[in-house]
Amino acid sequence: MAATRVLGTWSQNAVRLVCVRYFQTCNNVHVLRPKCVCSFGYPLLKYSQPHHSLRTAAVLQGQVVQFKLSDIGEGIREVTIKEWYVKEGDTVSQFDSICEVQSDKASVTITSRYDGVIKRLYYNLDEIAYVGKPLIDIETEALKDSEEDVVETPAVSHEEHTHQEIKGQKTLATPAVRRLAMENNIKLSEVVGSGKDGRILKEDILNFLEKQTGAILPPSPKAEITPPPPQAKDRPFPTPVSKPPVFTGKDRTEPVTGFQKAMVKTMSAALKIPHFGYCDEVDLTELVKLREELKPVALARGIKLSFMPFFLKAASLGLLQFPILNASVDENCQNITYKASHNIGIAMDTELGLIVPNVKNVQVRSVFEIALELNRLQKLGSSGQLSTTDLTGGTFTLSNIGSIGGTYAKPVILPPEVAIGALGAIKALPRFDQKGEVYKAQMMNVSWSADHRIIDGATMSRFSNLWKSYLENPAFMLLDLK
Repeated sequence: MAATRVLGTWSQNAVRLVCVRYFQTCNNVHVLRPKCVCSFGYPLLKYSQPHHSLRTAAVLQGQVVQFKLSDIGEGIREVTIKEWYVKEGDTVSQFDSICEVQSDKASVTITSRYDGVIKRLYYNLDEIAYVGKPLIDIETEALKDSEEDVVETPAVSHEEHTHQEIKGQKTLATPAVRRLAMENNIKLSEVVGSGKDGRILKEDILNFLEKQTGAILPPSPKAEITPPPPQAKDRPFPTPVSKPPVFTGKDRTEPVTGFQKAMVKTMSAALKIPHFGYCDEVDLTELVKLREELKPVALARGIKLSFMPFFLKAASLGLLQFPILNASVDENCQNITYKASHNIGIAMDTELGLIVPNVKNVQVRSVFEIALELNRLQKLGSSGQLSTTDLTGGTFTLSNIGSIGGTYAKPVILPPEVAIGALGAIKALPRFDQKGEVYKAQMMNVSWSADHRIIDGATMSRFSNLWKSYLENPAFMLLDLK
């Protein structure tokens, strides 16, 4: 208990002197009554009452009391001091707000149980206070000397109310209402509460005061609730009227003719070939430099020099080492025919569709001769004047899909051929040289497809590596030229 009174004392009258032993622990005074009392001039008297301790709220004048933090409930054992409503030296009365504490569940206002002067604050703001430990020291005023039990007043939550026993009846009111009543000298027992369970509200105090004095007190201000402006999504919008679009187009049917009809036949036959793919990248940095040096020479001869003549010549040199890629098989794949001529086809995108003319006998043509033949085929292909001889007799095919766009492809073999390559776009990319230094490389990806019935992956890989070496080091082609 917070308030204690020292009951054991020395008491002396004219006849006898009685000595009572006592001791004090914190705020509680435990009185030990002796079994025998010694008085001057009288025999030893027997004290019949048993030992027991007394607790009281009455204190001597000027007594400093430790105000301890009461149990807030719900198992809360510690709180944080959020705000002090008093400071050292302030005078407080019962039910005055002392401080506001914050637990992990609620914000609670602690009120005073005594009338007195604040002598000490045990905590600073945002420090942790523990239940049962001193919160403040109060120097209390003199109370009556009678012994009475101390009534602990629990902490008051902002959302909870307290009650008080008045004349045997329970009066419900908040600390703010009690203070208002005390300031106007109104006894709560004389006020009829209009709240739940007879709780006395602030309006009840004001109405009671108005009846007593005839004064009309202003009502307590209430926060005016302003509705938030309507959000854009809450604003009504007119529902749009949906009208079905009017479309007058009609389907049309055309027969498959010309090059499309030939492609249908060729691709249908290609579905019977088990394809396998192989991809790699080629560094064309040196070839790009060589082409730039040879372009003026070719233009002087009336030739437009592209990269394709180099690709075809490198493929022809590779086919000399791997003739199986320049072969053909019969319909039942019972016989393999190795072609002597390297008639390498070039896939062209024209207004009439996909066509694949071929350059005859690449193995015996120079790079300039191949470039000249390509110029002729491209001119005839764009005008639709390619002959049957130009479109038949191919033994190997390269598709320059990179001239349109794209990096990788999955080319389809043109029967009766057994291999085809698709060339991607040339792109400038960072690469490492042999010294580990980064340089700007002109890179191109190539995608090969081969007939897996007669060509295995190792053969395709070796051919690709040889073809790649000729393009990455164009001077190597001079060693194998005949």
